[in-house]
Amino acid sequence: MPLNPRQDRDPIGWCLVISGLFLALLAWRITMPGEFYFDEIHYVPAARKLLELVPANREHPMFGKEVIALAIHLLGDRPLAWRIGPALFGTLGLFAFARFVWFLSLRRRATLLAAVLLATNFMWFVQSRIAMLDMIEAGLCMVALWQFAAALRTPSLAVARTRLVMTGLALGLSFGAKWSSAPALMMPGLAFLVLRVKDSGLMIMGRRRAGPIPGVSLVEATFWLGLFPLIVYWLTYIPAMFYADRPVSPLGFVAQHEYMIRLQDSVKKLHPYRSVWYEWMGNWRAIWFLFKDIGGHQRGIIMLGNPYAMLAGLIALGWGIWAAAFRQRHDALALIVLYAACLGVWAVNGKPIQFYYHYLLPGAFLMGLLALGIDVLMARRDRWRWLGTGSLALSAAMFIGFYPIISALPLPSKQFYNVWIWLPSWR
Repeated sequence: MPLNPRQDRDPIGWCLVISGLFLALLAWRITMPGEFYFDEIHYVPAARKLLELVPANREHPMFGKEVIALAIHLLGDRPLAWRIGPALFGTLGLFAFARFVWFLSLRRRATLLAAVLLATNFMWFVQSRIAMLDMIEAGLCMVALWQFAAALRTPSLAVARTRLVMTGLALGLSFGAKWSSAPALMMPGLAFLVLRVKDSGLMIMGRRRAGPIPGVSLVEATFWLGLFPLIVYWLTYIPAMFYADRPVSPLGFVAQHEYMIRLQDSVKKLHPYRSVWYEWMGNWRAIWFLFKDIGGHQRGIIMLGNPYAMLAGLIALGWGIWAAAFRQRHDALALIVLYAACLGVWAVNGKPIQFYYHYLLPGAFLMGLLALGIDVLMARRDRWRWLGTGSLALSAAMFIGFYPIISALPLPSKQFYNVWIWLPSWR
């Protein structure tokens, strides 16, 4: 992670502003619809039962349901409580992603571009307004990556060690919300190992003053980035250990996960919205989270990536591979590895039913690559500079144009949704 010779100023203030505006937009009409939609029918009832220590939705880990249950306990059983947890974690994840890009690249403009691109990428917005587990998982994954990247940049050993602790905590809680983030959660530990080998060769053990964080041995890093997250993860199961029916054994880690895997693999029935990884890359198969008449108005929520940004991101992916290979852009390399790992696990996964929302994390890392690419264009002094500016404007325009159909605004008629259906596979 070489220093940026431009020594840009940290844009933390603007990161907070963008995140605050994103939260305000999430909160506006977040209670619409006032009933369950899409997979809320699984997770909100499971959270209700969790408050009564009754087992439900046992194929998924606990923390995401605990967040929803806590909000219901504090705010009452109503739509605001169901969805406030994902909204807060979506906002936190947006801020954390911007901070991650900053500590990764030390480029002010790229950081702000990444924040805007993720905020206007429909997937992050839609998943932040629905009571599902995915945004709690993804938001905490971004926190973990932010804290780890910041630890590598921190000259103070005490601060770096604190950030490693926070990394481990976020890793464990993210995995405790949903397992889909597992490939990204492995990266801090693997990165520390790779950087230690780069600094010390094969003599990596017992050298506390070696990199990437002088003063942190490989054994200590293994604890904070490996064992500690597993401890945090298992602690999220404490409520399940008090179930009145079939409680989880405190020592039954292996048995519990064998049971959960069997439950997940038992879902064989094909779903009309199922899709596969290469369709996600092309933004090919959308999911209708909602499409019905509510209060006398037709409303819809489509789960889709920003049509421009997701395809432009693939061009940025190609540029990133070139830049990493020939321009030593380690920031691009890190995002490429994260993208490939989080997407590749679904390419080799034998799970028969997969959905486009599994592209949530890879799509976010793709926005990071697009931000780096646009930053390069905007730094030029020729006509290519306007291509970068135009890309950002077009991405924002797409978000504004599709806003009615990703936020359940009332539509003039039932057939008006065809305005946004550009491909038959989006129906």
